This record gives sequence, C-alpha cells and structure tokens, in this order.
Amino acid sequence: MASGGGNNRNGTHRNSLKGTTTTSTVSTDKPLSVNSNPSKPAFKNKSSPLTGASSGLRKSSPGSLGGGAAKDDAGVPGRVRVAVRLRPRNAEESVADADFADCVELQPELKRLKLRKNNWDTDTYEFDEVLTEFASQKRVYEVVAKPVVEGVLDGYNGTIMAYGQTGTGKTYTLGRLGEEDTANRGIMVRAMEDILAEVSPEIDSVLVSYLQLYMESLQDLLDPTNDNISIVEEPKSGDVSLPGATLVEIRDQQSFLELLRLGEAHRHAANTKLNTESSRSHALLMVHVKRTVKGREPAHSSDNGNSTSMARSLRPPLVRKGKLVVVDLAGSERIDKSGSDGHTREEAKSINLSLSALGKCINALAENSAHVPVRDSKLTRLLRDSFGGTARTSLVITVGPSPRHRGETASTIMFGQRAMKVENMLKLKEEFDYKSLARRLDIQLDKLIMEHERKQKAFEVEIERITAEAQNRISEAERNYADAVEKERLKYQKDYMESIKKLEEKWMMNLQNQGNERKMVHIAGEVAEVKKLLSKETSLRKAAEEEVDNLKSQLAQLKMSEASANSEILKLRKMVEDEVCQKEKLEGEISMLQSQLLHLSFEADETRKRLDRGGPGKVPGRLDSPVSQVRSQLKDSGNGEKASVAKLFEQVGLQKILSLLEAEDADVRIHAVKVVANLAAEETNQQKIVEAGGLKSLLMLLGSSEDETIHRVAAGAIANLAMNEKNRELIMSQGGISLLSTTASHAKDPQTLRMVAGAIANLCGNDKLQTKLRGEGGIKALLEIVKCGHPDVLAQVARGIANFAKCESRAATQGSKTGRSLLIEDGALPWIVQNANSDASPIRRHNELALCHLAQHEVNAKDMISEGALWELVRISQDCPREDIRTLAHRTLASSPDFIAGLKRLRINY
Repeated sequence: MASGGGNNRNGTHRNSLKGTTTTSTVSTDKPLSVNSNPSKPAFKNKSSPLTGASSGLRKSSPGSLGGGAAKDDAGVPGRVRVAVRLRPRNAEESVADADFADCVELQPELKRLKLRKNNWDTDTYEFDEVLTEFASQKRVYEVVAKPVVEGVLDGYNGTIMAYGQTGTGKTYTLGRLGEEDTANRGIMVRAMEDILAEVSPEIDSVLVSYLQLYMESLQDLLDPTNDNISIVEEPKSGDVSLPGATLVEIRDQQSFLELLRLGEAHRHAANTKLNTESSRSHALLMVHVKRTVKGREPAHSSDNGNSTSMARSLRPPLVRKGKLVVVDLAGSERIDKSGSDGHTREEAKSINLSLSALGKCINALAENSAHVPVRDSKLTRLLRDSFGGTARTSLVITVGPSPRHRGETASTIMFGQRAMKVENMLKLKEEFDYKSLARRLDIQLDKLIMEHERKQKAFEVEIERITAEAQNRISEAERNYADAVEKERLKYQKDYMESIKKLEEKWMMNLQNQGNERKMVHIAGEVAEVKKLLSKETSLRKAAEEEVDNLKSQLAQLKMSEASANSEILKLRKMVEDEVCQKEKLEGEISMLQSQLLHLSFEADETRKRLDRGGPGKVPGRLDSPVSQVRSQLKDSGNGEKASVAKLFEQVGLQKILSLLEAEDADVRIHAVKVVANLAAEETNQQKIVEAGGLKSLLMLLGSSEDETIHRVAAGAIANLAMNEKNRELIMSQGGISLLSTTASHAKDPQTLRMVAGAIANLCGNDKLQTKLRGEGGIKALLEIVKCGHPDVLAQVARGIANFAKCESRAATQGSKTGRSLLIEDGALPWIVQNANSDASPIRRHNELALCHLAQHEVNAKDMISEGALWELVRISQDCPREDIRTLAHRTLASSPDFIAGLKRLRINY
C-alpha cells in the first residue's frame, strides 16, 4: 500500500471511497462452511473482445470435513478455507490512479474475483468467500474465523492466517484493538471474546503466548529478553511445542487487550514507501484452550445407597484441548517499490525468504508431492500443523485495487488458489482428567472420614448421656425409697408411743377406780378397742412392707433396663466396627477399580494405535457381513487385543459385563456394549452370551437408548449372534426385526445402517422366518435403508435380499411356497434390477444371484419381464464373471416358457 494506506495497522479501515454511505453488495455472504462438497480442479480461460463471453473460472479441489466431531485418532479430512478481502483505495492511489480502473473486480454473490490483465483480458478465480472493500470487521470475523474458533472450543486445533502484499490490511484484519470504535475490532479480539464467553473460569483455562519471527529468530513479545526460543517437535506425533515461550492465563477481556498492547509495542515495524508502519516480522498469537466437557448427570434420589454415589464419583471428567494460532504474516514486498535499504533491506529479504519457503511447502502439499520442504524455514516449522496437519485452517488473503501492484496482487491470488488444494486431517484432542478424579476422590474420602468421626463422637456422647441419666434415675429411686421407709417408720413409732402413753394413763385411772365394777367392764371394752387398734396397726405395717417389696421390684426392673441398655450399647459398638470394616473394603474396591480403569484405558489406547498403524485405507475386498469385518479387524490387530478381551472376560465375568449394559452412565453402557460385541464375534462365546441373557439385554438397549453409537455397536453384536440358526429364531421371537427396523428409520450414520442391514440380512437366511420377517417389516426396512446410498450399506441390503430370494426358491422347489415372491409384492424388484449391474462387485454379485433365484419360480416371470429383468438375466448368463451364477441364469432362461416367449418377442437371439 502507498504511504496514504500505512494507517491500516492502527488506523481506520474506510467503508467507502468518498465517505458516503454505500449499501453492501455481499449481504448474502455466508460463513465459511465446514461441509463444502468437492468441486472440479482449477482451470483458466481468457476472454477475447470478439466473443464478449465471461471470463473462465479458476477453481480448486476442496475437501469435505464431514460436519461431525472425530471420535477416533484417524481424524476427518478438512480443506484449507481461503477468503479474499479487497482494501479500498487510499488517498495516494485516488490521486495517482485516478485515470485507471481498479485491477480487481469482485463478484461476491458468485464468490469470484476477476483480475484485469488489460482492457480486454481478465482472469477469473473462485474462492470460498469474497469480501469487498465495504465488508465490516464483524462480517470478516464471522465468515473467516468464527468456524475455526468454534472448532477450537470443541477440541480441535485451528489456524487463522492473513497473507498479502505489505499495506493491504493484514494487521488491520487480525490485530485491530478497536479502542476508538468497537466495530473495528479485529479477529484476535473477537475470537477471545467468543472463547471467554464459552469457557468456565472455575474448571476451564485459557493460556496465551504472543511471539514474533524476526530475521529467522523466534522472539517472545511478552518478554523481550527471551529472544531465541527453540522449536521442539515430538518424534512420534510431530506436534510442535515452544517450551521457552511465556504462557499467560487469561481471565477477562481487559487483560487480553493489555497483553496485545504490550506485544504490539515490542513488535518490529518500519516506515517504507508502501506502508508507514510496515510489519517487519511474522506475529503469532497462540491460544491454548482447555475445557471440561460436562456430562449428563442422571437424577438420583438421596437414598440410592453408596453404590450409586461411588459410581458417580468414579466417572472421570472429559477434557478437550484445542489450540488457536492467529498468524499475522509480514507483507511481501519488492525492494524497488518499497524503497528499503540498509537494515530494512535485510529484513525484507528475510521476510521474502520465509514466505517463499511457505509457498514451496503449500505447492508440494497441493501437488501431493512425496517431499515437503518443511524444514527450510522456522515459519514453515511453526505452521507444520496448519498446512497438511491436524488443524482447521482459514486463510484470508488481502489485496489492493491499484493497477500499479498487479503483479503482487496476482502472486497473492495464486498463493490462495494453491492453499485451497491443501487437505488437513482434523483430530479431536480429548482425554480423561484422572488427576481431577483422584483429587475429588481424596476430598470425598476425607469428608467420609470426618463424617464418620463426627458420628462416632456423637454416638459416644449419647451413650455417656444415657448412662449418666440411668445412674441418676437409679440413685433418685433409692433415695426416695429410703426416705419413704424412714417416714413410715417414724410415723408408726410415734403412733405406737402415743398409744402406750394413753394406755398407761387409762390404766392409772382404772387403778384408782378398782372398786367400781362398771369401770372395769369399761376398761375391758377399752382394752378390746386397743387390741383392734393394734390389729389395725399390724395390717398397716403389712401394707407398708408390701409397698417396700413393690419398690424393690421396681428397683430390680430398673437394673434390668440398665443391663438391656448396656447390651444395646454393645450392639451399636459392633455396628460401628462393621461400618469401619465396610469402609475399608470400599476403599480397597475403589483402589482396585481405579487401577483397572487406568489399565483398560491404556489397553484401549494401545489397541487404537495398533489399528492406526494398520492404515485407514485398508478395506476388505469382499464384505459379506459385519461378522467377517469384525473378525478381520481382530485378526489384523493381532493377538494382543484378543488377549485383552479374553483377560477382561475372565477377570470381570460375563454376568458383570452384561449388567453394565443397564448402567445409568452412557459412557459405561457404550464401553460395555463394545466388549459384548467383541465377545460375540467369537463363535465360542455366542451361546454363553445368549444363555446369560445378553441377547435380551442388547435388544432392550437397542429399543431404549437414543445414542447412535450404542445403536451401531448393539446392531453389530446382534448381527454376530444372528449367524447362528437358533439365535435367529430367538431374535425374531423377541421382536428383534421390529427394533432393527425402528433403529434403521432413525439412524443417520452409514456405519449404523450397515450394521442394521447386516443383522437383517442374516435373519433373511432362515426358511422358517420368511413370512414373519416380511410381516414385521423386514423387507421394507431394507428398502428404506437403500436411501443412504453408501456402497457398504447397499452391499448388506443386497446380501439380505439374495438370502431371502434363495430361501423362497428353495421353499418353492420343495412345494411349501406358492404364489408370487414376497420381495416382488413389497416392491424390491425395481431396485434389484437397477443395481444388478452396479460398479461395486458385492452389490452386483448379490443382486445377480437374487434375480436368478426369483426367476426359478415360474409365477414371478411376468413381473420380472415387465420390470426389465429379462435383459439383466441375458447379460448375467453371458457376462457374469462367476461361472455358477452364469450357469444358473442360462438354465433358468432355457427352462422357462415365459422367458423363452419374451426373448422371441424382443427378438433376442439366445
């Protein structure tokens, strides 16, 4: 860019040339899709003034990312996405180029760019997005960077890079802070806003490094003293790391903006003829995002018991790690135009050399070259994961409108075109956080110990309180008893003394009146009364003694209650001891389960690595059933995996594995059904699984679960079990065909449909189940599955139809089957005829065999002739590579009167 455009680093990107409001012509632009379909290779045409035709189109070969998260180490393909952005004319260009048209013409609605060679000749190119000079910063972020940022939050690596001539707005696009106007914020600021909005500060982390590559020296913009950072490459994975770089944890947007200001202050820049603040180094912002995936927590009641809480605590959190790299490349420049000299000239040479090395690498990747010169520059080493690696990459190329810089603009466009041909293999990076699980278990164990100690202490205090209360009640009862006895004794003694005193007084009076006989008689009466009083006192004494005996019995009962309380105390102490033993046993089981979990995780990783070394491109030539695939995979993976499954089978036991199919945790169910599927691949285990209720559990899981992974693996296990004749009848009797049909109607994954079709195909091979299988929708389910269009799925459908037709033919020969074929009645014949000459040999072979079996029953001949099957039978009898099928077709045509008449009517010499 000329001197007037040097403000693109920290200045304002103008929305129109003359300051007037202009309606954007790219309102229909959409964000870069990760599901683009492959297009034809690039081509180039020149328009002539004679024809006036539109310019030829230059296209690339975009890959397909598939739109889903990769769940294995193989990854999914994803092409580098390229967008082009046009800078408006600056003040100098408006004056110097006033008499010249722009060298670039954009067609955003067609996603095309036209580059003028002269007044009558143009080159046309296609990109993933075309952004005019009126496109806002927000629009640029949404179509270029937002899909990459979302991928990083989901656990993928991502790269956003700007490439172009110096002064065309790369730093403005990426690093604009938007302090004066928030609408001018660049991709770096907006990306961090989205990341911080999605992460949780308590459990997630965001770490940032800010670096520059200056004169082939990697320097830390956050610590200028650290000016020679080494690049370390992992020998196995090839990942690039920078152990010497400063990592800063970001908690809020303001701290990130301060970090960017600090880095920009330390970045090298110079004043050239093309840009007043030309970047003299490549800037790299690396954002490391670590997110904990929150699993689905099932609702549990508070009294579910220790087993539920322990299973929940043993589930380790899933952590996804993504790295976002934002690369602001220094602009390419020509020395004669930029006017660089002295040290600035050396900087320009270093910049051009590193960009040249990057271009060579992209050329090699675009042409699928065996050698990619990635070690020619530190820049290419740092971007090793971005081009041809595992990162999702978006490239924005910036161009200017000036015809004076047409050569640089053409070079930038060609760089973007070649980059569009680069295919990356995206990989999801996730792992279980066992350290967090261990910390949580330690905290839970400490809480349990503290709770146990608190309860034990409260129990001992309660025992002491009950004992003290019993002692107090006994002492009080004894005191009350002694007081009552003493009171009664004093009362009786007082009454007795008073009675004696009265008697003595009366006796003295009687002595004085000895002569009076009447008085003697009266005295005798009084003596009798005294005797009555004595008798009454005696009875009262007996009542007091009885009351004393009653108090003694109550005291004995209190002592018995104390003995009962002591025995209850002993029982409670024994219960406490049992709880301590149970706790120690649970701690041992927790340790054992942790070790088994780590061991199984390690074995799963080893198995996955062995499968990766087997190569993603090795596909069996003949795929007759999912059982053969499972056996082939087990055979290829070696004896190690069989030993692991056998070891797990022996240690855990089949019943315990099957019980895990009903676990609350979805991850546990998935792993359990995978183990059952691997066991079912061995014929020796199939009968054991059925007898133990495994088939019933698999069918229940197929009907109750909504997880497609469970559907896929469970259908594969049922397909393995359906290889046995007895198991087919059990599957049908338990409603298996209805469950498989329902699963097929809801499935979207071709692998799930392949497993379901394979299971139905195995059930089609039973003569006794023909009518029931058709009545429960088995044939219609196969015909619905063919809508998927995947060759492996169609092969399984064709195999099932061939098995069904073979059983019908055998039944018709034996006389147990009359009337038209059930396949023809359900409308399967048109599809069989259409695919009888398929390019895929398994589909063709099974459909040819199905036609031959249908043709053997004379009642089917008219329907087959009307649907065009006669032509296919003639072709099979002449061109089929298999002699047995060719012979069967020839014999069928020669023996059927309807077919012979049809041949004559169609004038086919046979």
